[in-house]
Amino acid sequence: MKNDLTQGSVLKNVIRFSLPYLLSYFLQTLYGMADLFIIGQFRGVESTTAVSVGSQVMHMLTVMLVGLAMGATVSIGQAVGGGDHRRASRCIGNTVTLFMGLSVVLTGVLLCLTRPIVALMSTPAEAVEGTAAYLTICFLGIPFITAYNIISSIFRGLGDSKSPMYFIAVACVANIALDYLFMGALDLGPAGAALGTTLAQTVSVAVSLFVILRRDTGIRIHKSDLRPDRLVMGKILGIGIPVTLQDGFIQVSFILITVIANRRGLTDAAAVGIVEKIISFLFLIPSSMLSTVSALGAQNIGAGKPKQAMAALGYAAALAGAFGMAAAAAVQLTAEPLVALFTDSARADGAQVIEMGGQYLRSYVWDVFFAGVHFSFSGYFCARGKSGLSFLHNCLSIILVRVPGAYLASTLFPDTLFPMGLASAGGSLLSDVVCVICFVWLMRRDKAQRDGPGLGEA
Repeated sequence: MKNDLTQGSVLKNVIRFSLPYLLSYFLQTLYGMADLFIIGQFRGVESTTAVSVGSQVMHMLTVMLVGLAMGATVSIGQAVGGGDHRRASRCIGNTVTLFMGLSVVLTGVLLCLTRPIVALMSTPAEAVEGTAAYLTICFLGIPFITAYNIISSIFRGLGDSKSPMYFIAVACVANIALDYLFMGALDLGPAGAALGTTLAQTVSVAVSLFVILRRDTGIRIHKSDLRPDRLVMGKILGIGIPVTLQDGFIQVSFILITVIANRRGLTDAAAVGIVEKIISFLFLIPSSMLSTVSALGAQNIGAGKPKQAMAALGYAAALAGAFGMAAAAAVQLTAEPLVALFTDSARADGAQVIEMGGQYLRSYVWDVFFAGVHFSFSGYFCARGKSGLSFLHNCLSIILVRVPGAYLASTLFPDTLFPMGLASAGGSLLSDVVCVICFVWLMRRDKAQRDGPGLGEA
């Protein structure tokens, strides 16, 4: 299961690692889109809005957990790259202890805050009860969501991106089947969507635990590894907290944009919710590049091969940028048909959702191109233990462009969603500029340290 990402062609390693992760992310995105697609076949706009609002909250929580788990991936990757299996064992054990404790606390807190969260989202009145039911059930499943992401981060730190793909494939198939059962046959509405999602996560975790117990990872975990180690946890949190804050901040910006859309009415709320799902699908390549660069970069830096880490960054940014340009061009021709997949065009409100959603998607899709670049840089910064730089560029993007731009666009252009989508793309463009500046600063600092008397390489 353990794979050495420090040997051979960097481009081949990028492709070899990213493809399973890409498929994994595809399945996870399909997993989320299934709820919205299936509810749209059996219920009206109010149920679609309930699931889209509720799933956005859950997506935010999941993304933040994944961000925090990045600290584990990098820490394990650096230990494996340096050939220190004992340190890798301690990293894995402390990761399990940290995240299991977090999941219990998080579940209790969120169950108490379900109604306030629904209100905070400015959820349309017609969708309030459905959203609350969806979130209550999903919050109960947080320990399983956490467990899956822990296991995935450990495997990726070991250089194995295939196993998480298999686990999420099982969850995806189970979710689709359960969605048709609960939302179709049993007509449980948004609650059925949440129940299908939670049970599917449970199945995925059960399968992953079975695989771990039967497979030789090359690294043995002892009970002592589960005991909190200040230095190990400090490193995991030192890398993971800036990433999770960054990801959380990004999701907050998405939620604020959703709130802005919700205040425009049920139709615009449904359109924005649908487009967010489509965009999350198109972010497959950028997201896979972030994880790929962080894993490859961590192992190569741990092995004392910083040039290979930079090469991984270059290849990832090029691949993600090329995909983003192709996706943006294709969506200009297919925006309305894509939105129509998630609502009933025969209904009057459905036709309006398609029109508004098409406008939003045509402008928003350019974010995929610009995000591919800064996602790759974020992976590199994380691999070097400089995740604070990722936090910096995302904060500037959100504060200066994304949220104020969306608000101004909504206020100045009440009859169209097209300008709101441009705000997201503009935010990612600013992130790209900041990332390049930070990268140049790191390179100059490294050179100064190499050239300075008595100083080693950073």
